[in-house]
Amino acid sequence: MSKTILITGAGSGLGKGAAFELAKQGHRVIATTHGAKGAETLKAEAAELGLALETVKLDITSAEDRQAAFDRFGAEVDVVVANAAIGDTGPIAEIDVDRIRTVFETNVFSTVEFVQPYAQAFARRGRGKVVFVSSIAGFLTFPYLAPYTASKHALEAIAELMREELEPMGVQVATLNPGAYRTGFNDRMYDKMDEWYDPEKSITPPEAIREVRDLFAGDGLQMDPQPMIDKMAEVIAADHHKFRTVFPEEAIKDVLDYQQKHWTLEI
Repeated sequence: MSKTILITGAGSGLGKGAAFELAKQGHRVIATTHGAKGAETLKAEAAELGLALETVKLDITSAEDRQAAFDRFGAEVDVVVANAAIGDTGPIAEIDVDRIRTVFETNVFSTVEFVQPYAQAFARRGRGKVVFVSSIAGFLTFPYLAPYTASKHALEAIAELMREELEPMGVQVATLNPGAYRTGFNDRMYDKMDEWYDPEKSITPPEAIREVRDLFAGDGLQMDPQPMIDKMAEVIAADHHKFRTVFPEEAIKDVLDYQQKHWTLEI
């Protein structure tokens, strides 16, 4: 059955791919982007592919944008997908805390503010689904990725609690947890450190940072995003599925091994 699905952060990457795939499947997709120009570009790209995609400017940190989108679509949306996110990088002992606040403002606080009206409307209606696009970084930690990783850990707790609290009211809540995919997001995130990191003043040697940066923003670890896009579209549209979808599935073992290791870790 066709559904009305609203996706934030659909101007690029996995969000854009999922929006296009869901539209191909016949769903009504409302794809939002951070800026108005991005919405126009996205609509034109969809039209070239013969896809009927509705595009809207929605900066989730803007109360005005959030309210306008809900006023326009809130009564019609079946599934809301909180996909918009940003990242920042650097040694946690040195990075300016305001940079961490900025990441949390988008990935946690504004994400919750965006989702709340839809969750409440779903509860009153007795049906609806909220999907948080998190990350395997919601369960693992990676050196020099603390702002992003910490925000996704917080989002995981929020999603778990929202699921528990809203399930009796007929509202579904789920997470999607992608691994490292070649969308440009990781590259941009690691480039952020160049805005402030000074190897001459830092206590952290540049070699250590470069090693991790080359791993996560290089070609070795990052995967073709299409399988993740297909999985996102499948889960978003499905009536029933697991609360948490880690993909690729091989990453589940990495998560479990990591968490088990920390029960025996000594300092």
